[in-house]
Amino acid sequence: MGARDYGAALEALSSLITKRSRGDGTNRGDSFDLMPRYLQVAGLDEPLSKLSIIHVAGTKGKGSTCTFSESILGECGYKTGLFTSPHLIDVRERFKVNRANVSEHVFLKHFWWCWDQFKMNVGIDMPMPTYFRFLTLLAFKIFIEEKVDVAILEVGLGGRFDATNVVRTPTVCGITSLGYDHMEILGYTLPEIAGEKAGIFKQGIPAFTVAQQKEAMDVLQKKASELDIRLQVVSPLTEQLLNGSQLSMEGEHQLSNGALAVALCHCWAHRRNEKKHLAMFDDAMSKGYLPEPYIKGLISAQLLGRAQQIQDQAVKGLSFFLDGAHSPESMEVCGRWFCVAVHKANCTSERELHATDMSNEQLDAHAANKGGSSIFKIHKTDGTSKRVLLFNCMPQRDPTVLLPRLINTCDNHGFPFHHAMFVPGLSSYTQVTVDLPSATKDGSSENEDLSWENSIQKVYDSLPQSQSGAEKQNKTSELFGGVRSCVVPSLPAALDLLRQYCHDHSSHKLQVLVTGSLHLVGDVLRMLKK
Repeated sequence: MGARDYGAALEALSSLITKRSRGDGTNRGDSFDLMPRYLQVAGLDEPLSKLSIIHVAGTKGKGSTCTFSESILGECGYKTGLFTSPHLIDVRERFKVNRANVSEHVFLKHFWWCWDQFKMNVGIDMPMPTYFRFLTLLAFKIFIEEKVDVAILEVGLGGRFDATNVVRTPTVCGITSLGYDHMEILGYTLPEIAGEKAGIFKQGIPAFTVAQQKEAMDVLQKKASELDIRLQVVSPLTEQLLNGSQLSMEGEHQLSNGALAVALCHCWAHRRNEKKHLAMFDDAMSKGYLPEPYIKGLISAQLLGRAQQIQDQAVKGLSFFLDGAHSPESMEVCGRWFCVAVHKANCTSERELHATDMSNEQLDAHAANKGGSSIFKIHKTDGTSKRVLLFNCMPQRDPTVLLPRLINTCDNHGFPFHHAMFVPGLSSYTQVTVDLPSATKDGSSENEDLSWENSIQKVYDSLPQSQSGAEKQNKTSELFGGVRSCVVPSLPAALDLLRQYCHDHSSHKLQVLVTGSLHLVGDVLRMLKK
């Protein structure tokens, strides 16, 4: 084989990507029953059994919960390993040691070792592991060789047949909020989906979850009972527990994710008999709040592309609000976060911000009683602030379900969009990473098929228009010709349009919500970085 640099590793990884869905039984290399054999071939089965693991499944909040857990235990002085998915810019984002992406040197050393082990042993009965299987095995190798104290594993898809579920003896398991996603693989009812997620439960291993809908909770409790597990349900964090501090990741839902992380970390320390850690925890809780390292971990944790705000450095007045929401429930959560974030951004002073700040409960109360007066309303700066939706979703998802949840949430809370753009993604789903593509003069890639984007636009345009003040302003607005939406042939072209508007209207601000797909969020982050 030729050069074994980073580019060669990414090319090799790309060759493992199939067009079939993970969990599709027609793909032998993606068959779960091969995972123990892959462990044996790589000599990872015995060392993996000795690795201390926190295993987390769920529909929403897996990444946040894992990131909170990593941050807490890192602040407590432990050497942490974190495996999450997907990556947004660089595949090394999936593998963190001590809260940092592994270096290229470490990645390449373990990557090529694993690659060689599998290549030497492949055959008809055991093909090369597919993309996500390989990445999971690579994560095990990295964490074992780097001698982490704790490995935190985020399930990729489902639970029962996920590659991470080859772990037989985790220290503790967690289930985040459940909802409807990947239904073509996991099932079309909440009990079916809950059953797949509960597949990570192991005999006698403690498990924690957050509040769930009854039909989902019943399945989780039944599965836990069968395995002699006491499934514990955590309550959201409170301001008192955080000793007046605020979580680094915004949104009311993060209080539940943070609480689950706290429970997982405390249980991990208990099962490891970390006496100093437990004494610290008990001492702080006796005073009514979490230990300082827990609070520091919760207020410093960061997750790329989730409730993230970025100012465009190329032009004044252009702000991006990025969130990789792609399920009906998460679209609503994203809309709530966007409304609060825009509200804060539009306040003209700290005094005004505190005078008009609202909790999510107050926000919802306002939405339920829109006719009355409210301190949560369009501020004087809003006349120059225009909200734009930049959206795409994978063809496996249904925009007729996703878009109404987002649009109605923003409309009801008084922050409707003035315009929506629908764009194709840059990323190829058959390779690990891409450079920005060459483009034609209008910024579009040649022969771009925009039929999917056109169909999403039709869904958006069919939704009832808000009658709020901001939408009435839009009818006389010069924003992109006053049209409600458009399909832009490429993401670079969309960014050019947004920047050109801000250049031509220097007194205006554009607040752009990027959502619907983590791939789209990653593409935007990559472009802004360049």
